[in-house]
Amino acid sequence: MKKHRGARRVLIALGILLLALVLAVGGYVGYMQWQYYRIPDHTALEVQDPAAGALSAGTEYTALTYNIGFGAYGPDYSFFMDTGVMADGTPVQGKYGKAISKEAVLAHTSGALEVLQKQQADFMLLQEVDVKADRSYKVDQTELLRRGLAGYGSVFANNFHSAYLFYPFNDPHGAVDAGLLTFSRHEVAGAERRSYPVDDSFIVKFTDLDRCFAVLRVPVENGRELVLINSHMSAYDAGGTVRARQLELLNSVLSEEYAKGNYVIVGGDFNHALGETAPTAFESQQQFPAWVFQLTDSDLAEGFSIVTAQNETEVPTCRTADIPWQKGVNYTTVLDGFIVSANVKATAENLDTDFAYSDHNPVRLRFALEP
Repeated sequence: MKKHRGARRVLIALGILLLALVLAVGGYVGYMQWQYYRIPDHTALEVQDPAAGALSAGTEYTALTYNIGFGAYGPDYSFFMDTGVMADGTPVQGKYGKAISKEAVLAHTSGALEVLQKQQADFMLLQEVDVKADRSYKVDQTELLRRGLAGYGSVFANNFHSAYLFYPFNDPHGAVDAGLLTFSRHEVAGAERRSYPVDDSFIVKFTDLDRCFAVLRVPVENGRELVLINSHMSAYDAGGTVRARQLELLNSVLSEEYAKGNYVIVGGDFNHALGETAPTAFESQQQFPAWVFQLTDSDLAEGFSIVTAQNETEVPTCRTADIPWQKGVNYTTVLDGFIVSANVKATAENLDTDFAYSDHNPVRLRFALEP
């Protein structure tokens, strides 16, 4: 009789634990759903500390794009969402859900800032810049960068605003508020946030970014505008279907602006291998990643082309983050760069930081607007 009572108590206890677990999971999912939202398309963006002065056709200017990886991606860093396969067939996966330490975030942000200060470009297009995030120990990178780049106007577009992501369990990614930060030494007459299509399936929508691109309108003395776009397309996109929809939207904006007679420059992290040679340009000890899709001029709206860096096959702009950085071991390619309209004459160079501060290298553009 006592044995039956004991067994019954065990079953009751297990049932209570199971119910508690179900309620906890259900409550967490409800919390994630309650917190989830998308920022409306065509949202106006504030120009902070606006600079003065229109551009002149025929004058050379510079622009730079740099994904700073929220200050986490030093050479020793790997990211939990990144997976890959070594050449011998060994599967690999990144380790960390957030930066290794606050000190690492500050050091890498400072290093990226030094790169930007050295370049002194007219326009700087940055991606993965945290405002307040558990993954970067709540370091406000926007404040640090703005303070370090005094004299520039800036525009911030939020593209990641998540509830607390309790994964991976040993190093939770946490809550994130982050986005695209664009600096300008010249007048910005207006700025707008355009919302990219995203994967809104049940789980993915909680973990992916609220992808977008920022559209800045820079006056030109001849009455036209330079439409400067800072873009960060999707990365974790099986089959590339979401990126195809994003490219369709971007192309429609490019066509519309070019038809108005405007100059158009798009810079950023395209999460596509740019050009004909980038996908296989660099040796590695990893198999070709399944997430790499190619982007060539034939994929762009009429009148637009990718500015192929002069050192495209010598300096990659992105490394895999499924393992720490080892030159010649990680798969590398060119994901970052610029697209320009036919009325913009431009050259580009990939800047080699040896991935010291991010899993990306910056790209510098020299350009002139045709009269």
